[in-house]
Amino acid sequence: MITIRLTRVGKTNDPSFRVIVVDSKKKVKTGSYLEMVGSYDPRVDRIELNAERIKHWLSMGAKASDTVHNLLVSKKIIDAKKINVLPAYKAPEKAAETPAQAEAPAKAPAAEATEEPKVEVAPEKVAE
Repeated sequence: MITIRLTRVGKTNDPSFRVIVVDSKKKVKTGSYLEMVGSYDPRVDRIELNAERIKHWLSMGAKASDTVHNLLVSKKIIDAKKINVLPAYKAPEKAAETPAQAEAPAKAPAAEATEEPKVEVAPEKVAE
């Protein structure tokens, strides 16, 4: 399957990306892609895409990655809705107890009630 996706280029802490067409089953090494169809620099928000070639590859059955799909939608190369690529946010759980409850030691009265009371048996005197 052919995929249109990003590959990172640039220096450390200065990312920029190439939009490439690659076989999805192969790892991308430097220059081992089918075609470079654009570039994306998120630091200056510069997007350069070759719309004609991207439409050609999409018509040939290529699938765009989620991020590239969103770039294509924002540049109006394809007509679709954007895909949410960020993970769902989970709010941290707040402690439900009040400060008075936090200071008092927690006892489990239910655990004490389930224990059986200990009964001591007196030792029998041995007849001499």
